[in-house]
Amino acid sequence: MGVIQLVSSLLRALLANRAALAMEILDLRQQLAVLERSVKRPALRQRDRIFWAWLSRLWNGWRAAS
Repeated sequence: MGVIQLVSSLLRALLANRAALAMEILDLRQQLAVLERSVKRPALRQRDRIFWAWLSRLWNGWRAAS
């Protein structure tokens, strides 16, 4: 396999992954929009609060390292 083919394959794989991620984000945003239309304020459980607190700390730690 030539270098050009290798680089081309790598770029296609990276772009495909980004496209799949973008599609997943669009899907999640659509689900959220449907939820917001059907329920004014969903009830959060304790495990939901723990998840969001954990995610917030992880996200802020990642952003600070960048």
